Amino acid sequence: MSPPSRVSWEEVCGDCGQSFAVGSAVWRCECGGLLDLHAPVITEPVDPTGPWSLWRYAPVLPPLPEAARVSLGEGLTPLVPAAEGCWWKLDFLQPTLSFKDRGAVVLIAAAAGAGAERVVADSSGNAGTAIAAYAARAGITAEVWVPAGTSAGKLAAMSAHGAIVRVAEGDRAAAAAGAARRADEPGWYYASHVYQPLFVAGVKTVAYEIWEQRGRSAPEVVVVPAGNGTLVLGIDAGFGELVAAGLVARRPRIVAVQAAACAPLAGLEPTGTTVAEGIAIAQPPRGHQVLAAIERSGGVVATVEDPAILDARADLARSGVWVEPTAAAAWAAWRDPTVPARSTATVVVLCGAGLKSPGTGGNLPGADR
Repeated sequence: MSPPSRVSWEEVCGDCGQSFAVGSAVWRCECGGLLDLHAPVITEPVDPTGPWSLWRYAPVLPPLPEAARVSLGEGLTPLVPAAEGCWWKLDFLQPTLSFKDRGAVVLIAAAAGAGAERVVADSSGNAGTAIAAYAARAGITAEVWVPAGTSAGKLAAMSAHGAIVRVAEGDRAAAAAGAARRADEPGWYYASHVYQPLFVAGVKTVAYEIWEQRGRSAPEVVVVPAGNGTLVLGIDAGFGELVAAGLVARRPRIVAVQAAACAPLAGLEPTGTTVAEGIAIAQPPRGHQVLAAIERSGGVVATVEDPAILDARADLARSGVWVEPTAAAAWAAWRDPTVPARSTATVVVLCGAGLKSPGTGGNLPGADR
């Protein structure tokens, strides 16, 4: 017997409980609380006749107008053997070379379905590029706010997709503040990968893919980089739904990896810069939710030093896999014998391509993951 539906689709304030229509332009509650997406229990998450893209999992994605479902063929990235008992999920093999495409395609579809003509986002690179690309695909104008010091390559990528790039006078927080001010103006849809819960709804498809690629079974451990924590929240949401549907017995343990120089989830004060700029978030807005997800899975927060990250990146490259330092942090944690990241079935998610960060530099505020 199938389990009963838990709720209908809705966005709900985590503080006061007020509900909002899925995909609306609302990105925060009047009380200031963050919005979460509540989804019904779906016992068959795969549409076998669906497109060969992330939309294969349309049954577990929010009910957005089909005409608004833009696509660049995102999702369905390889799961390949890495070592005994370990697999790499090559999630950097997306149209814009990062896992952020998963969230961007769903969020832009929601914006298109809501009739938005202009979206604004804040980012230090990957999320901004993804939003710019999918907005272009949907024929929507995009404006992306970035912190001072954002690499020229990332600025070029956003601009190439037609986005209006605004460089804030300050760090990542200054860029977020600029985007939020714009979002409060009439006619703008805030395509935030942190505040909009539909972004995590797209990211959760990585869990469904891992489950399906493993013959409809869950691994024991999933290792992911964590800054803002959208990957952690996506893994938690996806496998949590699979548990609720009776399709797996338990969630995998989540090992959330942070750079030692910026590890607030581990309770540490930032100490400087890190090569893993994508996870250098000093104050993640959803930090409490990320920690709750890790605890719910029985997982841990792990920290890795920059030399270990660079060594792991080189190790991956020698194995034919070229990723950015942020992604390499996850592999560095798996290689560290003091980190409980190994089991008989571990998946390490590699989330950003090496072409995103050809060098090794990075600034603490320049965070995006």
